[in-house]
Order: sequence, then structure tokens, then C-alpha cells
Amino acid sequence: MFRALPGVRACVLAVLSLSGLAILELVREQTGTAGFFVGLGLAVLPVPPLMAAFRWLGRAAPRPWAQLLFCFGWGACTAALIAILANNFATEWITAATADASAADRLGSVAVAPVVEESAKAAALLLVFVFRRRQFTGPADGFVVAGFTATGFACTENVLYLGNAFGEDVRSGAAALDSVTAATFFVRIVVSPFAHPLFTVLTGLGFGAAALGGGRLRRIGSPLLGLLAAMGLHALWNSSSRFGEYGFYEVYGCVMVPVFGLLVWLAALIRRRRLRAVAGELAVYAAAGWLRPAEVPALVSMPARSLARALARSTGGRAAGRAVALYEADAAALGLLRHRARHGGPAQEPDFAFRERELLRRMWLRRATAGPALARAAVLEELLPPRPVPCGPLAPREPLEAREPLEAPEPVRVPPARRSGPWTPARSAGPTSIRPCVLPGGDGVR
Repeated sequence: MFRALPGVRACVLAVLSLSGLAILELVREQTGTAGFFVGLGLAVLPVPPLMAAFRWLGRAAPRPWAQLLFCFGWGACTAALIAILANNFATEWITAATADASAADRLGSVAVAPVVEESAKAAALLLVFVFRRRQFTGPADGFVVAGFTATGFACTENVLYLGNAFGEDVRSGAAALDSVTAATFFVRIVVSPFAHPLFTVLTGLGFGAAALGGGRLRRIGSPLLGLLAAMGLHALWNSSSRFGEYGFYEVYGCVMVPVFGLLVWLAALIRRRRLRAVAGELAVYAAAGWLRPAEVPALVSMPARSLARALARSTGGRAAGRAVALYEADAAALGLLRHRARHGGPAQEPDFAFRERELLRRMWLRRATAGPALARAAVLEELLPPRPVPCGPLAPREPLEAREPLEAPEPVRVPPARRSGPWTPARSAGPTSIRPCVLPGGDGVR
């Protein structure tokens, strides 16, 4: 993840490894070996659907898998270890101070656990936000990073709860359907697998709002406001069982489900707007000659993207499919980069020219492989308007050998400063522009 900072990357990997070993032994010690494996087998069931859902949200501009796995590992190992140690310490301290174990348990679950757990999970978002600021572009990225972190944390916590429940059932000899394990599985895996992701997504939205720019108050206040909202919702959820016989159902039906539905609607809206922004910006690059016109609708259609990768793999193997995937990711990043620069001005993207040049260069290197696959996918998915049928005889085509060599067009420039009115893109002749150059075979940029 921290490719440019090898010292930080080594430190982060060491922390993840040590915390993973520590949490593994700690959970196994509390649940027993048999309870650990039973809890692990049941706790991993909701993980693939949750990861697929958050990955779906971020597919408009996919994040590197290494970064997502870091977030998952941080939640499952480091954040879970911090939460277990801090919660146990706080509960023991409150018990010693009040001499009331039940009151200490209630206070710990409502006041201590939400603060500790949400802060520990938010640390992963802060690391990504600081060290991978270029890839943290808005609320969609906050959704994805927070979702993967919270999914890892929930998995470890479910292993602990389910493993302890299994151990209790073994000691009491309860039947399978009447067991504590079945009840715990129903509440944590069937009814509320989205609880921890729901809390942490609020923090992610705060970081996403900070990524959109603004003053120092917004950059600092938005993540803190999101973190406070996550803590508050977490505390309300933990205290639901103490609101009476039907308190859990009331909080679940009146708070958790509506908030979950609102966030699902917001996620779909953010994804749709992101794809629309990418389509608008890539159309400008297509008009300038950097993309084929048929590529733009394919690049903003998830089925067409998948089909283009499959077509490339069927003809050129895995390397061709990988080239198309990288081309798609760079094209989406280019569209979002220009969208942010056009709306935020030079202060939002001070190194826009360099980053645009690099993305265009990488896309041009893969255009010979990705372009035909995307164009073919657009045709098969019926994304292109019907073409008129010629009435007269077709003119003879010029021989391939007689055609002019392919030239790389100049990149499209964003305005040097933010303007209030509409802006018509113009080509720049400044020192940062990519000048046209003849591409040998159409495969490279000098």
C-alpha cells in the first residue's frame, strides 16, 4: 500500500502481522480451540457478500486490492486487538471503582466500546487518507475503505461471540436449534451483518467530504463529525437490549433499517453520479482523439467492462485481460481527475498536468489491446446508436501501407483557475503539454 514510503510500509506490515498473531491467540484462548474453529466457520459467511457489495460501489474507479486487503486486515487484526484490550481494561477499572460488575458491563458496552472500536477502525481510514490522498477522491472511496475495515472487524468479533456461545452450549448440552450458538448466529449473521459497516461508513463519509476540498475547518471537522455519528449510532445499537422487552426490535426497525436503506440509496446515487462524471470527461478526451468514440459508453458500463476483459482474455490470454483492466482503471481515474480539477481549480489538483500526462501515457501504451475489446463490447452490449446504411457503392479503402502513421493527440487542458461560468476546453501549448509524436506501430509514446 505505501509503495513510496518503504519504511512506513514495513512498519504497517509488522503491526498487522504482530496484531494478527496476538488476536488469533487471544480469541483462541477465550473460546477454546473447538469454539474458535466453529466461530470462524460461521463468522466468514457474511464476509464475501459484504466485500462484493462494497467492491461493486467502487468499481467505477476501482481501488487496488492491496489497499482493500490492508483495510480488512487492519479491522480484523489491529482494530480488534485494540478494542478487546481496551474494553477489558475499562470494564475491570470500572468494576474496581464501583464494585458493581453488571453496571461496569453496561457502561462499558454503551460508553466505552463505541468510542474505542470506532476510533480503532477510523485509524485505517486516516492512514489511507494521509498516505494515499490521490486515491481518496470523495464519498465513494470513504464508503469502500470504511466497509472493508468494518467487515474485517465484525468478522473477528463474530468469531469471539460465536466461539463463546459454542463453548457455553457444550457445557450445558443444549440442542442445536435451542442453543446459544443458533441465537447468536441469527442475531449477528442473519439479522445484523451490516451493523459494524453501517457505523464505520458514517466515518468514511466524513473523510469523503474532507477529500472534496474546502477550508481547514471542513477538512478536520467532517471526519470528526462522521466519527461522532458512528459512535452515537453504535452506542444506540449496543443499548437497545436495555430499552425494555422490545427495545432491540424497536431500535432495529426504527433506526437501523431506515439508516441502512438510506445509505444503500446514497451509495447507488454516488455510484451513478460518478459514472456520469467519468462519461462527461472522457467524451472530451474522445473528441480530442485520445479515445475511440465507442470506448466511452463501454468504459462507463460495468457489464461492458467485464465483457471487454473477457474478450481480451479469449484472444490474448490473461495478460491481455489484465491490460484491459488497467486501461479501464486509468480511464476512470483520468475522468475523475479532470472532473475534480475542473470544479476545484488548481488548488484542488496542483499537479494535474503531470498526473494527466502519466495516465494518458499509460493508456496509450495499452490502447492497441484495450481499444478494440472495448469497442466490440460496446457493440455487443448495444451501447452505440444505430449507424445509417449507405445507399451507394462504397469507395475503395486506402491500402494499410499507404496510411499515415498514428499520432498521439495533445491532452485536453483544464483552466488555470476556477471560473464561475461555463468553460470550453482548449489545447495548451505550454511546457507541460504532451506534444504530438509519431508512434512506431501505434504502441508507444516518446
